[in-house]
Amino acid sequence: MLEFKLRKSFMFVVPELGYGYGALEPYVDEQTMLLHHGKHHALYVKNLNDALSGHEDLLSMGIEELMSDLGRVPETVRLKVRNNGGGHLNHSLFWRVMGVGALKMEGKLKEAVERTFSGMETMVLKFSEAAMGRFGSGWAWLTVDQGNLRIESTANQDSPLMEGRVPILGLDVWEHAYYLKYQNMRGEYVKAWWNVVNWKEVGKRFEDAVFGARFKK
Repeated sequence: MLEFKLRKSFMFVVPELGYGYGALEPYVDEQTMLLHHGKHHALYVKNLNDALSGHEDLLSMGIEELMSDLGRVPETVRLKVRNNGGGHLNHSLFWRVMGVGALKMEGKLKEAVERTFSGMETMVLKFSEAAMGRFGSGWAWLTVDQGNLRIESTANQDSPLMEGRVPILGLDVWEHAYYLKYQNMRGEYVKAWWNVVNWKEVGKRFEDAVFGARFKK
């Protein structure tokens, strides 16, 4: 799900965005995107590769599979892999579930949202509450749990995959994701972010999680 054409053997790499750094203006500003993708994400990838240096069996795994089974990572570097591998995994999803243009939710995802939350409006409200309720740094998520939709949040760079759930939509609420434009007004950032959600990608991820293969190379 999160493997990209830039992926090389024995090395994790920062994926390309698929759109320009300023493409999400005015909702997500260009300078934040430059720093977030080019600096923060790049550092997570560097630290992850450094932590797993000499462990070619782990470096050759897909990031989803690796983060779903941290028990196989040597204990001496497990925390570093958890933090930096989680950062790589989460941000790789984050870039893909944003895009240019106001795409509408449709298809099987829309049906599931209506069935679970009685509609888009309630889902957005509950997701936004999860984002605002996360104290400190972390993420808000729409996940698939045994075929069912679920809203949750995680601290730091933890991923729902670590608990066996599949994230299909994620919002970064670390301050580095919004502080340049929104300062301490996280709520304004969360509200604006809905304008750049790529529902086509989220719908694809939902269908992959429910009907498709769990891990993709």
